Amino acid sequence: MTANRREAVIEYRTSLEGVTPSKIEGFFQGWPNPPSPVTHIKILDGSDLFILAVDSATDQVVGFITAITDKVISAFIPHLEVLPEYRGAGIGTELVRRMLKTLENFYSVDLMCDEDVQPFYERIGLRPYSGMVIRNYDRQSGA
Repeated sequence: MTANRREAVIEYRTSLEGVTPSKIEGFFQGWPNPPSPVTHIKILDGSDLFILAVDSATDQVVGFITAITDKVISAFIPHLEVLPEYRGAGIGTELVRRMLKTLENFYSVDLMCDEDVQPFYERIGLRPYSGMVIRNYDRQSGA
């Protein structure tokens, strides 16, 4: 992270107002078939809950988290990402903290992640559990 990024003022928003594809670029790095910025906006809009981290100086979205819920007892957090140049400044931690606060009255909040990032989530209060998944990588772009 560059020095001027470390000094960035981050705003947390729950609205897509003013978010255009050019303001939400650079996410899903390392994905073999990533969603486009247009599809990313559709993902956010289709989620029950989302929180955006926005650099107030540039109005660029630099991080996001989403949740899908039955609105009664269960929620699933499918996405958390912070742009590489903004990592290490606590943005991801703050996004998870805010989402867990929103979901605090739910019986279960589930999140699937790779083993290498489990320590990050454990520091925030989640714990390892077992689960099963299907991944259709040819559909990863959402197109």
